[in-house]
Amino acid sequence: MVDFYRRALKKLDKLDTEQRRELLVSAVTEISLFENVLDSIDKGIIVCDVEYNLIMANKCAQRLIPMNCTEGIKLNAAIRDELLVETFRDILLNRERVTDREVDVEYQGRSRLLSVNVVPLVHDRHITGTLIYMEDITEKRRVESRLRRAENLASLTTLAAGVAHEIKNPLGSISIHLQLLQKTLAKKNKSSDKAMDKYFDVLKEEVYRLNRIVVDFLFAVRPMALELREGDINALVTKIVEFVRLEMEQSHILCLLELDENLPKVLMDERYMKQAILNLVTNARAAMPDGGVFTIATNRMENEIQILICDTGIGISRENLVKIFDPYFTTKETGTGLGLTQVYKIIREHQGEISVDAAPGEGTEFEIILPVPRRETRMIAFNEGDLK
Repeated sequence: MVDFYRRALKKLDKLDTEQRRELLVSAVTEISLFENVLDSIDKGIIVCDVEYNLIMANKCAQRLIPMNCTEGIKLNAAIRDELLVETFRDILLNRERVTDREVDVEYQGRSRLLSVNVVPLVHDRHITGTLIYMEDITEKRRVESRLRRAENLASLTTLAAGVAHEIKNPLGSISIHLQLLQKTLAKKNKSSDKAMDKYFDVLKEEVYRLNRIVVDFLFAVRPMALELREGDINALVTKIVEFVRLEMEQSHILCLLELDENLPKVLMDERYMKQAILNLVTNARAAMPDGGVFTIATNRMENEIQILICDTGIGISRENLVKIFDPYFTTKETGTGLGLTQVYKIIREHQGEISVDAAPGEGTEFEIILPVPRRETRMIAFNEGDLK
């Protein structure tokens, strides 16, 4: 089609008014088609000339990043995100060809992870500008993270039985013999040596701690035997908040409930679901040592329900956010790193999803999505006479 217009331009002087009009209409139609194609692509495309003046940006680019799309404006003035401006400035000044550089962008209340590509725009072996195309890979990274966590859990399962057996049995034996030894010493010396008691207490405490680690480990890797029944999430959440409210208030934390009154019932094992939510509540309290606001909200979402557990605490760094559900990952000095792994497993066993959004100093929000059970659909009774 381009060759056709080039040939037509060479003969422009020989064309009459009607032929010129038809040529112009045809060109406008082609340009409109070209723009529609660009706007239909699910990747952001930005085109600049050699002076980095904006030539065009498709609709996807405008949805992904904050920008002023006035034609001819400088690229660094068109983009309203400082991090992106700095990224493009470094790339363009160094005349780099960039492939799949990941950049975090905050826009329209959402945090997005973009994969950015920058390549020269070439025509007749000359660079005539710059082509920038970007893709929202936020969900892709979340899926990869979920798959990686599933693989980690699967690999732990192979190791679990043997390790747990080897540790748990000696622990049980040590605990029993410590008790027997303590009773024997008490009979020999009724006054009992206080120092000896202190040593025994330390030993028992350490045995208990090791046993707790083994129990948590087994929970994280063993298949769960859920007893699913229809349950009221709002009632469960209310019960949990009432249970921790006094402790929260003593820590200067305000508890808020924002519950959807029209929330349908879901299939759940109340024991495990309570354990998962209570674990998140406990983490939220620990994240607000100087007090703050703790909120649990529920919402109906078509065939799913949403549970949001939010705090205004210390938050989580971006590098730690992607590892938060990984086994044995913890930022606490005394943590086992299995608490959130257990939460993740419980939610997944309920056919649900859990995700987290946080930033340092800005609090943390956990989102749990649970499916609403589908009611049995019965076919309308059919009689052969209906067809007659």
